[in-house]
Amino acid sequence: MTALAGLFASAFLAATILPFSSEAVLAALATAEGADVPLLWAVASVGNTAGSAANWGLGRFALRWRERRWFPVKPATLDRARERFLRYGAWTLLFAWVPVVGDPLTMAAGLLRMNFWAFLVLVAIGKAGRYAAVLVLAERLLPA
Repeated sequence: MTALAGLFASAFLAATILPFSSEAVLAALATAEGADVPLLWAVASVGNTAGSAANWGLGRFALRWRERRWFPVKPATLDRARERFLRYGAWTLLFAWVPVVGDPLTMAAGLLRMNFWAFLVLVAIGKAGRYAAVLVLAERLLPA
């Protein structure tokens, strides 16, 4: 159970504006003997989606402080994400897993007051797909 909590935490943190990676944690756990790979995939996907939901909340409720020096995302980065989001629409959230641009996109969705449930579905699809790809690569490239 501790390993699952650690995986959830790493996936959650990786989806927030904090610099963190969860792929190595998932791959290591998945290649361990007796690993429950579908459960690992679900825990990582839910954790990462929850982290993006935290970003949505930050965009929705905390952006009044975006000009402050301590705010974790630079205004220019958030403005670019907002422009992309407006230009390409909610479907960009399928790519919320992409490093550097994904986190600001999820914040932009909150800033633009996107429906939370639609946001959650699109982000979850993208995140689950990414973790499925990580698991396939781990199975093929790493020894069990």
